[in-house]
Amino acid sequence: MFYSENKHILQLVALLERHGVQTVVLCPGSRNAPLVHTMAACGRFRCLAATDERSAGFMALGAALADQAPAVVCCTSGTALLNLHPAVCEAFYQQVPLIVLSADRPAAWIGQMDGQTLPQPGVFGMLVKRSVQLPEGDDEESLWYANRMINEALLETTHRVAGPVHINLPLHEPLFRFTAEALPEVRRIERSGAADMDSLRNMFWKAGKRMIVCGQLPFAVAGRLEQILTECGGTKDVVWLSEPLSNLSSEGTCACRTFDAALYAVGREQLSGYAPDLLITFGGHIVSKRLKGFLRRYRLREHWHVAADGAVADLFCALTRVVETEPEEFVRQIYALDSGVEKLPYGCSLPDYAVDTTASDFAALWQQTCAAVTAPQPEATVYSSLYAVGELLRTLPEGVNLHLANSSSVRVAALYPLPRHTAVYCNRGTSGIEGSLSTAIGIAAVTKTLNFIIIGDLSFFYDMNALWNTGLRGNVRILLLNNRGGGIFNTLPGLEMASDIRTYVGAAHETSARGWAEERGFIYLTASDKASFTAALPDFVSTDISRPILFEVFTDTDRDAAAYKDYFHGLK
Repeated sequence: MFYSENKHILQLVALLERHGVQTVVLCPGSRNAPLVHTMAACGRFRCLAATDERSAGFMALGAALADQAPAVVCCTSGTALLNLHPAVCEAFYQQVPLIVLSADRPAAWIGQMDGQTLPQPGVFGMLVKRSVQLPEGDDEESLWYANRMINEALLETTHRVAGPVHINLPLHEPLFRFTAEALPEVRRIERSGAADMDSLRNMFWKAGKRMIVCGQLPFAVAGRLEQILTECGGTKDVVWLSEPLSNLSSEGTCACRTFDAALYAVGREQLSGYAPDLLITFGGHIVSKRLKGFLRRYRLREHWHVAADGAVADLFCALTRVVETEPEEFVRQIYALDSGVEKLPYGCSLPDYAVDTTASDFAALWQQTCAAVTAPQPEATVYSSLYAVGELLRTLPEGVNLHLANSSSVRVAALYPLPRHTAVYCNRGTSGIEGSLSTAIGIAAVTKTLNFIIIGDLSFFYDMNALWNTGLRGNVRILLLNNRGGGIFNTLPGLEMASDIRTYVGAAHETSARGWAEERGFIYLTASDKASFTAALPDFVSTDISRPILFEVFTDTDRDAAAYKDYFHGLK
């Protein structure tokens, strides 16, 4: 028996089976015929026929109740879908895992007086736990996207409180090509919780090459993680990668902080040896595009994302498991701190762990490679934004708040070590330039801690009204990197800009913050070379000055880009 050649249909049906669906109720129609044919032909479901969608929906609801498992109702496009509304409503309020599969016309034909068309995505509104629209293309990215959305929807049927979901599939003609001989191997994403930690611990320590990537974390959470890692004796035989936004100190966790530069230094042809067998991620956003590209390229076998809300975040296109717990609780359980198990080194309770050198060799490879990478040295760095940020971070007092604006500021700061007990903040949720200054001012307004803000000119002038607010205090220090435009655009590979184009792409300008800063009561410092920067820096970092300070550092955008690139080229 052959199946539909449509790749989304094949993947959808394969995932229904992998997620344990037993019963499907099939309604007649031409648009959904390829889907019905494939589900009926594969022989892996209990198929029930129903002509009237109003009845079909309730039949599927009854099957789900009897099976104590999600059940499917499949319908064609148009008003057929609307007739499922009462059953969907009942499933929502009775908390029954009902899966609605609807075939649809291509989006281009909706509202164009074509037959059996209406806006189907989201038609059930708040009465479903998840509604997804599968893509129309079948390129590699579209298939990954569809896989992720189908997994998300199917997981949601029984997540915390059960309920209905809706998967809408636009189908192009010709519809009736049945040439596929088998369902494909598909990636199933699973969800685990606190009850699964014993098995997860065993899987973790048996995985071989293990890597944990820590994204953005609040300072307090990072502190609790460091305490747990201290209790379990460190992170040996597990590669930990963390950026400044993670707020994890490299001293306390043995985390590799220079991984972005290290990946560049290794070279693409040797990178395969740095790919893990098991990747664990937690925390918020990760800045490094190089790390994202590397981990996406090597098709990871296992990726677990740890998230308290259980949300699916498939950043590296390889997610296999969501672990629904807090990061610190996951680490505590993985290292068996509360289990009463007699532990081998580093919290491992597995008898075969001591003779397995794969993990230790992998960790040593990463640690040696990252240790060989040093931050840009001031004597070897031309006067630039790179130089200014490095000199500030070398002289930063301990125990301050460090605020990083997006674009260049957060990337340049990641190249340098930070003093102990530095709390790092950045609006990395959406990575926009708006609000970086205002957020920092808000934190400064409610704390006594000294707040240092590294911000580029476009971010500053976009948000300069933050200084208009009353109540500014002396715990605000702004390092304004003014290279007269969006300097990050000069570092993007493949983007070459003529001088007139810079006005539009890079927002080139000739603006200074001096008048605004002085009018708002700031001490204004400025620098345009190494000598003037060195002369002003002691006052800027002084803890004895009680007025807010704005230090405007003028640099050249081309020299900034060259200094950044020269640093990385020097790593080869």
